[in-house]
Amino acid sequence: MLDEFGVDYIELTSPAASEQSRKDCEAICKLGLKAKILTHVRCHMDDAKLAVETGVDGVDVVIGTSSYLREHSHGKDMTYIKDTAIEVINFVKSKGVEIRFSSEDSFRSDLVDLLSIYSAVDKVGVNRVGIADTVGCASPRQVYDLVRTLRGVVSCDIECHFHNDTGCAIANAYCALEAGATHIDTSVIGIGERNGITPLGGLMARMIVADREYVKSKYRLEMLKEIEDCVASAVSVNIPFNNYVTGFCAFTHKAGIHAKAILNNPSTYEIINPADFGMKRYVHVASRLTGWNAIKNRIEQLGLTMTDEQVKLCTAKIKAMADVRPLAIDDADSIMRTFHFNLHSGSEKPLLPNLTEEEKAKFIQAEAELKQEVVGMAGNGIKRAAEAPVEEPVAAKKVRSEAVA
Repeated sequence: MLDEFGVDYIELTSPAASEQSRKDCEAICKLGLKAKILTHVRCHMDDAKLAVETGVDGVDVVIGTSSYLREHSHGKDMTYIKDTAIEVINFVKSKGVEIRFSSEDSFRSDLVDLLSIYSAVDKVGVNRVGIADTVGCASPRQVYDLVRTLRGVVSCDIECHFHNDTGCAIANAYCALEAGATHIDTSVIGIGERNGITPLGGLMARMIVADREYVKSKYRLEMLKEIEDCVASAVSVNIPFNNYVTGFCAFTHKAGIHAKAILNNPSTYEIINPADFGMKRYVHVASRLTGWNAIKNRIEQLGLTMTDEQVKLCTAKIKAMADVRPLAIDDADSIMRTFHFNLHSGSEKPLLPNLTEEEKAKFIQAEAELKQEVVGMAGNGIKRAAEAPVEEPVAAKKVRSEAVA
């Protein structure tokens, strides 16, 4: 699916991690995908040799360069790191395979050390150098400054990897591109160590705002939800309700002011067109925040006919019921249909079936409170209409509705 979506590279785990990892790497390399297959390994000759043997298109090597990792992880100095990197790069290139060299914990590494090693590997022909915000400490400004500086030092491509510990992974990725980076590491739903890394969907959302036509032509955006659902199912996690683009609430509008504007022109409250991703807009009509314009739109979708005054009265009943108990969209639809039926048949059918006596009492009270709000806002003329009995003949309802309007 990622290949169909349009990603340029697919990075796999190290074949040195386990025998199954090695077999998986070999099997994926034989699929004949359009995307280049990479594997991520330590900057070590043993790992590099094993990686090349799997048949990958590229090898991504990494080694820690910060004082934290040099002291507490691998224990090597910068001279060793530079010499080993050059040895591994020369070996991989001799096999006709792409190679990327990345420092780990780049933003807590000494800048002079970083630029020195990046310059050295660039001179021996590395395809890409990588910057990694391994602990998620970098800010967008720091990212821009480092990438911009590095762009002036190396001629090769620049890849960036951002963790999301402080919530900056997407912003950092975009700033890196603005500063001259050429490749961004992403994962589906942002899955990764701790809080994960830049999510594929989130980066697509940021990029489509910047250049809609380019992003739409390069990626099959309508596949994003299918890809995320597949991965979420495989690792037994749920898609967050507020997930970028594909979350349940991504294109849901609830407040009355928002709903009215969205129905008139979606661009008023949406910077992304849901249709670009195969998603749909949803105006929430089962809420105490519901506005009558949203209810009117839904009534028309249901094929019902009401005057604006009747729609407003129906809206008041939905808002009152939402104060009694949580409403699903089916509940709101049922209230609209029943209200419409009662209007045109003279019936007094309950708006919702199976209400408890307590809920019925709360509904009557909620309606009364709403009417008092109308009284306060509209003056004595409306007050007389609002004080009419809760249950009244159809003709009287119509008169009261006209008076309220």
